Amino acid sequence: MPLIPTDIKLPVIEILEVLKSILKQHHEAILQAPPGAGKTTLVPLALAEEPWLKQKKILMLEPRRIATRAAAHRMADLLQEPVGQTVGYRMRLDTRVSSHTKIEVITEGILTRMLQEDPSLDDVGLVIFDEFHERSLDADLALALCLKGRSLFREEDPLKVLIMSATLDSHKLEQLTRAPVVRSEGKQYPVDLVYGKPSEPRDSINDKTVAATLKALTDHPDSSILVFLPGQGEIRRVADSLTTELHNRKISGVHLRPLYGNLSLEAQQDAIAPVPKPGERKVVLATNIAETSLTIDGVDIVIDTGLAREPVFDPTTGMTRLHTRKISQASSTQRMGRAGRLRPGKCYRLWSKSQQDQMAPHPTPEILSADLTPVALQLLKWGINDPMELAWLDPPGSGPWL
Repeated sequence: MPLIPTDIKLPVIEILEVLKSILKQHHEAILQAPPGAGKTTLVPLALAEEPWLKQKKILMLEPRRIATRAAAHRMADLLQEPVGQTVGYRMRLDTRVSSHTKIEVITEGILTRMLQEDPSLDDVGLVIFDEFHERSLDADLALALCLKGRSLFREEDPLKVLIMSATLDSHKLEQLTRAPVVRSEGKQYPVDLVYGKPSEPRDSINDKTVAATLKALTDHPDSSILVFLPGQGEIRRVADSLTTELHNRKISGVHLRPLYGNLSLEAQQDAIAPVPKPGERKVVLATNIAETSLTIDGVDIVIDTGLAREPVFDPTTGMTRLHTRKISQASSTQRMGRAGRLRPGKCYRLWSKSQQDQMAPHPTPEILSADLTPVALQLLKWGINDPMELAWLDPPGSGPWL
């Protein structure tokens, strides 16, 4: 019995039969679909009853805890079931699954631990890597271990792998896995893109962001706004400035909501939940935690500073430091997509079109800039001393290999 309700009309539905056919014939597939196409919610539900799963479950990886929880809740809502029945989730210190669960949404670190306990993943038929364009260390390691475990332990009943994103570098993946690529071109809603003046190093992030947000609140009196900032400090400063300006201008009914990784899950949920009263709206001040797999209630305006704070490992000092960097073109596409999830939207980029053209196409994979000690320890648990025994999208460089 199909799990997707018949009244759902998201763009990804058009390619689901093609995807089913490819996964029936192949061990891997790659799905590219724009933000808002419905891939995170509908693809696992569409595949959960496929005969080739042989009653085994689906694992879907999400890069962040808030996205893990949100994806499970969205699918369970479509099925009109509680989370933990057909669809559940697993993350550190928070698990909601049962013996009836067919789809488990998990964080990337959970999968590497599952692979340590059972390298064959014997009760799993399909692993879905969602938003794989982020190329986190855990995701790259989990993919390499899945492929290795399958070659060692699943020759007769191979584990299937599906890699999904809106902005993948699919050429590398095709070379590694020889997987067919399925593309869904449809978008749920159009997003009007507006570029600003060229950004300068001396520009004040706070001043530019506050000015753009106040203008958007005035120009779009019925809209809620998502603002992308590089870090927690910038979020606090912008929130303080906006609080003062809203008071001085006598603008009421606007809720300011921070959204970043160190917040409690409850505070994160508060940021994406509806505003308390009709006629009110919100401004969500977020890091790149809001970049993928999230639908924030009421938001149809995005203001993007074009910056992110990323950890970079310095092998000469043995220290990891946070650097503020310009985002990639792929990340800017993901951020823009947050505005078109629920209705037609608008995205304001606080930089020029010529600067956009000069951005890197994709983010730097974490495996090329991070401390590789955790990877070395994980591989040692597997009995692997040389990382080149595994198939990598980007082989790890010099590191603490024994």
